[in-house]
Amino acid sequence: MSVTTEPIIAAPRTGRIDPKYLRSKGSSGSFEMLTWLFMRLSGVLLVVLIFVHLFSNLMVGDGINGIDFGFVAGKWADPFWQFWDLALLWLAMLHGTNGVRTIINDYAERDGVRFWLKMILYVATVVIIVLGTLVIFTFEPCLVDGAGNLLEASPAFCETR
Repeated sequence: MSVTTEPIIAAPRTGRIDPKYLRSKGSSGSFEMLTWLFMRLSGVLLVVLIFVHLFSNLMVGDGINGIDFGFVAGKWADPFWQFWDLALLWLAMLHGTNGVRTIINDYAERDGVRFWLKMILYVATVVIIVLGTLVIFTFEPCLVDGAGNLLEASPAFCETR
């Protein structure tokens, strides 16, 4: 019986790199570098946006018991909060989409599967961003009937309009 002194597992970085992992000569990797940078910057900004959102909704006023249609209507009557929530929506969706895109690139082995998963992801992202933006900017809190009379379910501030 002979004993070999050769290691069973090769030491890291000693073997040849698989050609599919090598960058082509024309590729500078700038897109991936920009998405990496976007993830870091948007992550920091999202932390600020989320904590201010949570503080203004849960700590100010009646807390969670005060959140209802009238609360959202009153908040979105101010353009500042409309743009705040819009920035939160857009950054969260783009940040999440980029993260899922990276996961798809890492784990989907076949090109066709990778392509269709990313297409579904992009379509879903566009639909959610468009619908969310429309909701924020077309939201009408003052409910009226066919004759133009204010409904009872409308928030109190609608009577002063």
